[in-house]
Amino acid sequence: MSDAIHLPALRRGVTYRSVDALRLANGAEISQVNSGLIRRDLLRGTAAERPPVRRMIAICREAGARFRSATLPLCEGIQQSPEDFLSQVAATGGLPRTLIRAGMERVAKVLDDMEQILAGLSRGLDPAVIDDGIGQQAGIPVSYHPTTEVLSVVLPSNSPGVNALWLPAIALRTAVAIKPGRDDPWTPWRIIQALLAAGCPAELLSFYPTDHEGSHALLRTAGRSLLFGDAAVAKRYARDPRVEIHGPGHSKVLIGADHADRWRDHLDLLVKSVAANSGRSCINASAIVTHAHADVLAHALAERLGSMRPRDLDDPAADLAGFSNAAAAELIDAAITAGLAEPGAADISATYRAGPRLVVHRGRSYLLPTVIRCTSFDHPLARKEYPFPYCAVVELPQAGMLGRLGPTLVVSALSDDPVWRRQLLASPLIQRLNLGAMATSHVQWDQPHEGNLFEFLYHRRAVQVAA
Repeated sequence: MSDAIHLPALRRGVTYRSVDALRLANGAEISQVNSGLIRRDLLRGTAAERPPVRRMIAICREAGARFRSATLPLCEGIQQSPEDFLSQVAATGGLPRTLIRAGMERVAKVLDDMEQILAGLSRGLDPAVIDDGIGQQAGIPVSYHPTTEVLSVVLPSNSPGVNALWLPAIALRTAVAIKPGRDDPWTPWRIIQALLAAGCPAELLSFYPTDHEGSHALLRTAGRSLLFGDAAVAKRYARDPRVEIHGPGHSKVLIGADHADRWRDHLDLLVKSVAANSGRSCINASAIVTHAHADVLAHALAERLGSMRPRDLDDPAADLAGFSNAAAAELIDAAITAGLAEPGAADISATYRAGPRLVVHRGRSYLLPTVIRCTSFDHPLARKEYPFPYCAVVELPQAGMLGRLGPTLVVSALSDDPVWRRQLLASPLIQRLNLGAMATSHVQWDQPHEGNLFEFLYHRRAVQVAA
């Protein structure tokens, strides 16, 4: 069946089959559009119908149900069932079905809960204010206008669940232009088909499989963009206010002085923080910083993570994702090995695995979980982030943690110290703060994530109305 699949581009809801196509790992093909076509489409402007926000919320809710369980169009003459979707994502992305199902449910849940999510992002703003451009909030006149007609989204391939981050734009009446990740075009395509089936205006939805130059055309031309990428990609657009960057998270668990002796009580939380979604997310912990007991904690964590191993993609117990690009896995393995040659770091996981970190299972490369005990935050491996279950364990006095933290997407702070909690709340380095026993991978979608999408897409203006 895969040989007959040719996934087209989508230009404002209209399918477009390009003469250029990329062949995917499962034998399917996907149209590739060039930067000129993307610029031309985006510069045309749009007169698309934009239903009221409450109608868009209802469309999202219905789309969530369809995304989760319906058979939806894939390409000309071919439909895609949920089982087909699972097989296609697994074949091209290396994720086991267990993790794909979890990501699929995450996307569906965000669509289900869109009303609550928008209320959180807008601080309870009446949706009619977005429709009309003017209204009241807490008795105060307010006015908002859109910052762009189109939000471009340059996606990665790490997990289906990452698509949940752009979904509120649809409910906010904003057109989207999606550049899918190379290894997972299936998830954004299925979301789009679910939205169309639920009644979303087709002109609000574009899907542009493209190369790096096409990605840059999206970012340079759209009024607002979400960019997912590594540190080098993020640096290129770091000073562009039109681009919201979703780069490395460098998320951390901090264990304060009052909880350091109780680290065993938090071991399940630490395992989940490092290994949820096979460590592929920016909200996975890449460092655990503890006031004491770092050595014994690192060994216990490495032993627990050592149970993760490559399994068949349809194995119900599979929890470790493979790499579609074997060269990428080899580069990461070599970088860690080179880092270990510098004094001050030890691979604790080597004690609990039989053989090398890099292994091959059924022709696909895997990196086995790796816990590095670093004697200082100055060691290069203490500040690395990799797309597999990788974590550095560092011991620092509680009083010195904030000074060494660095920019951090998520901090889970295990401490009841009210003074330290206030210091954490005051830190500009932390974007998402979990106070108490919550894994870094815990997400509440009505909270901002690397920026507030509502505030990114809508600007508040001063408004005064004559009596």
